Amino acid sequence: MATTAAGAVLGLFTDPSAVADAIDGLRAAGFEGSAIKTYTDTPYPEGAFGDEPEQHRLYVFPFVGGLCGFSVALLITIGTQMAYPIVTGGKPILSVPPMVHVLYEGTMLGAILFTVLGIIFESRLPNFSSAPYDPRISEGYIGLLVSRAEGRLDAAEKAMRDAGAVDIVNQQTGARR
Repeated sequence: MATTAAGAVLGLFTDPSAVADAIDGLRAAGFEGSAIKTYTDTPYPEGAFGDEPEQHRLYVFPFVGGLCGFSVALLITIGTQMAYPIVTGGKPILSVPPMVHVLYEGTMLGAILFTVLGIIFESRLPNFSSAPYDPRISEGYIGLLVSRAEGRLDAAEKAMRDAGAVDIVNQQTGARR
C-alpha cells in the first residue's frame, strides 16, 4: 500500500517500548493500524511494537511463474518439433523423454524469475511515495510514520510526544519540531 504524503507525520524514538506506547496512544486517538508504520535499521520480530503484521502474497509468485514457465517450455518444444519434423529411425515426432528436461528447466526459470519479481513487488520497491524519512533511522533511531492524518496532525504529534518521541517531522510543513 502506497503511503500518501498528505498529512503524514514521522516520529523518531530511541526506545522500542516508547514506540509501542506511541502506537497504543495513536490507536486510542483513533488512528487505524494500516495508517501506522514503523521504520528501523534493526530487525525486530514481527509485531514487537504491537503493530499489525504485514499481509503478503509472495507464495503465489513462484506457482504462477512455474505455470508460465512450463507453458512456454511446452509451446517451445512442441512448436519446434512440429515446425521441423525430422523422423529419426521411425521414432515419433513428439517424443516426451527429451521434452521433460526442457519442461523442467522452463518451469524452474519461470518460478525463479517470478519469485524475484515478487520480492521486488512485495517489498514495494521502488518507493515513489513522498512520505517523510529521516536519515537518523539508519543510525539507530526508530521511526514511527502516521499517514492519512489530515486534520488530526496535532493529535498524532501529541500521542508521539507523550510516548517520548525525540523528534517529529511533519510532512505538510517539512519542519522538525
